Amino acid sequence: MGRSGELVTNLSGEAAYQSFKPSPLPPNPELNINSDIVKKLVEANRDLVRLDTAAKLIPNVELFISMYVRKEALISSQIEGTQCTLDDVLDPDVDGNTNLDVGDVINYVRACTYAIGRLEKLPLCNRLLREIHQELFAGIRGQEKNPGEFRRSQNWIGAANCTLKEARYIPPNVEDMNDALTDLERYMNEGDDYDPLIRIALIHYQFETIHPFLDGNGRVGRLMILLYLMEQGYISKPIIYISYFLKKNQIEYYDRISEVRRSGNYEQWVGFFLEAVSAAAKDSLATAEKLSALHEGNIEKLPVTARKNDNVRRVFDYIEQYPIIDIKRTAVDLGVSYNTVSSAVGKLVQAGILKETTNASRNRVFSYEEYLNILRKDT
Repeated sequence: MGRSGELVTNLSGEAAYQSFKPSPLPPNPELNINSDIVKKLVEANRDLVRLDTAAKLIPNVELFISMYVRKEALISSQIEGTQCTLDDVLDPDVDGNTNLDVGDVINYVRACTYAIGRLEKLPLCNRLLREIHQELFAGIRGQEKNPGEFRRSQNWIGAANCTLKEARYIPPNVEDMNDALTDLERYMNEGDDYDPLIRIALIHYQFETIHPFLDGNGRVGRLMILLYLMEQGYISKPIIYISYFLKKNQIEYYDRISEVRRSGNYEQWVGFFLEAVSAAAKDSLATAEKLSALHEGNIEKLPVTARKNDNVRRVFDYIEQYPIIDIKRTAVDLGVSYNTVSSAVGKLVQAGILKETTNASRNRVFSYEEYLNILRKDT
C-alpha cells in the first residue's frame, strides 16, 4: 500500500472499476515538518489567538456569530454549486422564496448550531457526523440521499451526470469505507502525534477522501474543521470560517487533496491548509472590527433618546440581526404596532442607516446597506 492508500479492483469483466482505499492516519513515513510548515503553523496559531481574544471583546458577539454562520453556510454551499446570494438568505420573506438553494443554506446554519450544541455531550465522532448530515437534509430535497446515514453503495466524483467509468475520483467501496471511518474516528479522539492544526488538516483530507455520504460531504467536512477547533479549545465561539479561502482557491483546494491521493505528498496539503486557517482568521478579525466600528458609528447617529432604549433603538438592534426587513414582519417579531415600527424605520432612513430597496407602497423592504456590504465580501 502506498503512503496515502491504494487502488482496489471491484467487480469483474465489463463492470470492473477501481476505488481508492485510504491508508489510516497518521501518515507513514511520518510527516516532514519542514521550516515552511513550521512558519505557517506559528502564524496560523497566532492568528487564531488574536481572533479568539478579539471575539471576547466584541460587544455584540452573538450577532456577529449569527451573521457569520450564515455567510459561511452560503459560501460552503456555493462551493458545492448552490446558486443563491446573501440577500436571498436574509430576505424577510425567505419562507416564500422559490429558490430551492436557499433551503440548503438555511439547513447548514441549523446543522452548525445543532452540532455546536451537541459537542457539549459528544466528541467529534461518526455518530455526530451522521446527526449533522441528518440536519443538513432535514425537510428539503435530497431525501433520496439517505440523510443521517453513511452510504451503502458506491459513489464517485466527476462532471455532472458522469458515469462511474468517467469519474475523476472513486472513493473507497462500502467495506473499505466502513474500515476507514472506524480508523478515522479513533484518530480524531486518541492521537496527539502532531499539533492540532496539522491533525485537523489530515482529518479533513481523510474525511473528503472517504466521502462517506451520498451528498453533502464537502459541507460536513468543512464544518468538522470548525468543530475540531472549538473542541480543541482554539476558539471559544464559532467565529472562523475556512470556506471563504477554499472557495477563492477552489481549484487548488481540490488539486491539493487529489495530489495526496496521487503521490502521498501530505506535506503540500498541510501547508495549504495552514494558509487557509490564517487567511480565514484574519478575515474574521477584519470583519468583526469593521462591524464593531459601524455599530459604534451608527449608535452616534441615532436620536439622543434612542441611544439607551426606545423603539428606534429596538429596531436598530433588530436590523443588526436581520439587515433586510419589512415593516410588517418586524412589528410582529418585536411585538409592537405597525405604525411604531414604521415611524422608527423612518428615523433610521433619515439618519442614513437604513435604505428603502423597493418603491412599492405596500410591503416596502429596507436594508442596512453598509452592514450588508461588509458581509457580502467574497460571496
